[in-house]
Amino acid sequence: MRAAQQGQASAPLLTQVPSQSMNVRWLIKTVLCGTIALNTPLLYGDVSGNDLPDFGDSSGSLISPAQEMALGKAFMRSIRAQTKLVTDPDIAGYITRLGQRLVANSDTPSYPFTFFVVDNTAVNAFAGPGGYIGIHTGLILTAESESELAGVVAHEIAHVTQRHLLRAYESAQKMSLPTAAAMIAGILLGVAADSPQAGIAAVSAVQAGSIQRQLNFTRANEKEADRIGIQTLSRSGIDPYGMPSFFERLYQSTRLYGNNVPEFLSTHPVTTSRIAESLSRAERYGRSKERTSLEFQLVRARLQVLNSSKPQAALNIFKTRAKKQSAGPADHYGLALAYWHNEDYAAAKKQLQTLLDDDPDRKIYRISMARLELDSGQTDAALRRFRDTLKLYPGDRIVGQYYISALIQSGQAAEARDQAVKMLRNKQAHSPEMYELWAKAASVAGPAWETNIASGEVYFLYGNLRFAIDQLERALQHKGLSQYERARVEARLTEFKQLQAEREHE
Repeated sequence: MRAAQQGQASAPLLTQVPSQSMNVRWLIKTVLCGTIALNTPLLYGDVSGNDLPDFGDSSGSLISPAQEMALGKAFMRSIRAQTKLVTDPDIAGYITRLGQRLVANSDTPSYPFTFFVVDNTAVNAFAGPGGYIGIHTGLILTAESESELAGVVAHEIAHVTQRHLLRAYESAQKMSLPTAAAMIAGILLGVAADSPQAGIAAVSAVQAGSIQRQLNFTRANEKEADRIGIQTLSRSGIDPYGMPSFFERLYQSTRLYGNNVPEFLSTHPVTTSRIAESLSRAERYGRSKERTSLEFQLVRARLQVLNSSKPQAALNIFKTRAKKQSAGPADHYGLALAYWHNEDYAAAKKQLQTLLDDDPDRKIYRISMARLELDSGQTDAALRRFRDTLKLYPGDRIVGQYYISALIQSGQAAEARDQAVKMLRNKQAHSPEMYELWAKAASVAGPAWETNIASGEVYFLYGNLRFAIDQLERALQHKGLSQYERARVEARLTEFKQLQAEREHE
């Protein structure tokens, strides 16, 4: 994707679509685009164009829900362009399920939250506009229980539901939508502070400073988010003591860190009085009877192995853990993954088989075994296992994504294409990764115009509007495109070009 990064005039016909390594330096002025929404669930994401909110109008005292949603979608595209996200379906899927469980038990269960994982070892989490909540891998690895992790997530959910970011959004109204989205994303990711050209290229330092100050929560905000968050934990059947427990450990760590405190503490200051208050609130609800989540432990072990730059070191760690009398399934699962990453497939399979014998329907075990079989050359066995797992979990996006990838890897591109199109009929499946799989499958099996459309969606979701337009124009050049599909592509292209024109007027 070097051409995309260097800004050449024409995008390639995508056989490889942008990945998380796509780091567009000129994202603020030339990449980011507004939000468009065309009701075409098969081919397109949930975006809109004719009723774009006016972010250049600061006459309103409060941002409207429509404006916040538009800002949120643009914010998410800016996040993808500015940083690397964890796209591993097991890890990302777990965070989404945990987040949605908390949302379902909050005061606003119908609010459209989106949860994602930032590939960053810093202990941090943040809430963005439109209910987009980012969780750093460092936070997941630092949390010692699901309740500790959930405590932070519930706290961030409360910041959104209690509208604590309204002041920052009001400042953002004075900017264009793309610039506001990029600015907020850059500040929350720490980009603006470390790299002014990446974070505030299109706006003045005064504007950036204004938003930065208003993104910093007041003590009253923090107190309210703690109170609402603990209530949400209890309602969700999660131990409310997780929040004060995690805050206490972070507070104690400041004595070790000195001035280099965890990033979460820089935006969410923790004091002894705050810890005491959160503990007092937790005591009112009492401890949850729910045991420590095995799913949390498995995902944490998975993340530890995947994040290790030294496979042998990870193997040594999990060998030691698995030998202990207190060793549990997560320790053996981590050992299986560590063997796998060291290409000892036989040892990895032995560990996984033992886990499957004890818990045959656990999805993460079944997926891991199928992928291991695929990597070790047992293609037929892998595909059978994926199909059997889909019968157990019909319509499951995680299993489906892995299955489509396996079909492509095994040379069954036509079936992969059909499965991808089927999955994309569900709006919840719309993601860069799923569109990328569709593009890859169609590039082999055809038709070529599907490759162009899918690739255009990937470019759009990564904020590269110019290349998205190029791909749709290529799609329209194909004679095999039906009249119905041609009309849909033309409508989408019109929306993209309108956004392009608006952006060029910045």
